[in-house]
Amino acid sequence: MANWNDTDQRRSFGSVPRAGDAVTRGETFDAGLRKHMLSIYNYMTSGVLLTGVVALLTARSGLALSFASGPLMWIVALAPLGFILAMSFGLNRMSKGTLQVLFWSFATVMGLSMSTIFLRFTGESIAATFFATAGAFAGLSLYGYTTKKNLQGFGTFLVMGVIGLLIAMVLNIFLQSGTLALAISFIGVLIFAGLTAYDTQRLKREYQHLRGTEFAGKAIIMGAVSLYLDFINMFMFLLQFMGSRE
Repeated sequence: MANWNDTDQRRSFGSVPRAGDAVTRGETFDAGLRKHMLSIYNYMTSGVLLTGVVALLTARSGLALSFASGPLMWIVALAPLGFILAMSFGLNRMSKGTLQVLFWSFATVMGLSMSTIFLRFTGESIAATFFATAGAFAGLSLYGYTTKKNLQGFGTFLVMGVIGLLIAMVLNIFLQSGTLALAISFIGVLIFAGLTAYDTQRLKREYQHLRGTEFAGKAIIMGAVSLYLDFINMFMFLLQFMGSRE
């Protein structure tokens, strides 16, 4: 029969992971995840507020009239897409500081582009739609963060829906159908509502692979861009229903 002495016992038990160590690692991971997601939300919220302030000031200054038609309309409308492409394709080469500059520049240009909504809708209805969107976004993002359901397959369907939505919007430029425009807005709200939950879960899961890496800081900014776009698009489509025309 084996005969263990105290040294053997201490050596043997010392090689077994303790429950307290696992709990500590879990708490450290949770704290890091909360900090990571909070940073994303802070960037996203700051970007949305910057866009709103720029849009309001541009409308009050009268510059929004210049962006409503003519060459400037296309420049301001397409400039945000240029920033998105620059951040996406230059992500690996750019520093975190460069991405930050591009993000704030993107939010500013979006404000210039969105200033024209004050020419079409009343300020009260824009404010009401904004707060309605903020409430819906908070609830959907919370669902995406807390749900145990895997939304990955759902996300693929939503991305296909965005492509179909863009095609329908281009077609309606020529058709000028009010019914189709209403359908596009309704579907758009549903798609970006779903993307809010999906992107939140995706960003949460990505943290497991990104924590402790140099790329984590860049991922925070790109995550903020994703949620920013979900919020802005949901707001714009919802405004077609809740907005009161000037």
